[in-house]
Amino acid sequence: MAARTGTDERIPLSRERVLRCALTLADREGIAGLTIRTLAQELGSRPMSLYYYVANKEQILDGIVDLVFGEVHLPVIGNPWREEMLVRARSMREVLSRRPWAVGLLESRTHPGPATLRHHDATLGTLRSAGFTLRATAHAYALLDSYIYGFALQEVALPLSGADSVADVAAPIMEQFSGGQYPWVMEIATGIVMQPGYDFADEFEYGLELIFDGLDPR
Repeated sequence: MAARTGTDERIPLSRERVLRCALTLADREGIAGLTIRTLAQELGSRPMSLYYYVANKEQILDGIVDLVFGEVHLPVIGNPWREEMLVRARSMREVLSRRPWAVGLLESRTHPGPATLRHHDATLGTLRSAGFTLRATAHAYALLDSYIYGFALQEVALPLSGADSVADVAAPIMEQFSGGQYPWVMEIATGIVMQPGYDFADEFEYGLELIFDGLDPR
């Protein structure tokens, strides 16, 4: 990609601009396509100029992960915990659906930024202020994040793009079931997955309700 020219060259670099550009680049090219060189090209700058703001790719990842956390609903300590955790879970899933490259990165940083720490602190504070014991808070936090991230990862991996795509994707797979070797797979495919209006995304809400019902502040 050729270096940008024109008005972009007159916009001064800043850490914020570098990281925002890195976020856009990650959305478009994925993490593998995000390097100091490609970022410099995107900014119409030279790689050496960026080292003043980010020392290496790890610092870039720290920064853009923090930007992602800043897009997720920040729980309000003191509000009903179930309501706040529901809004948080939906918000996290929505953000990760737009930025699938981030699914495996959000909990990977050894130098978390302020938005990341605010998010974790507010989540823990919401649970503790609702009466969860310290141990129950740790259990709830681990369970919720494992479910949210796991669902987001599975959703990204599925060869589906909404309810309208189910039939097209499932039809060739179901041809393998015609011999009767997989009766239970056939049963759920015909009785659930192939039914009008089925959307795997709906399973997210069902799972959250089960988790919430099982959590106990005591």
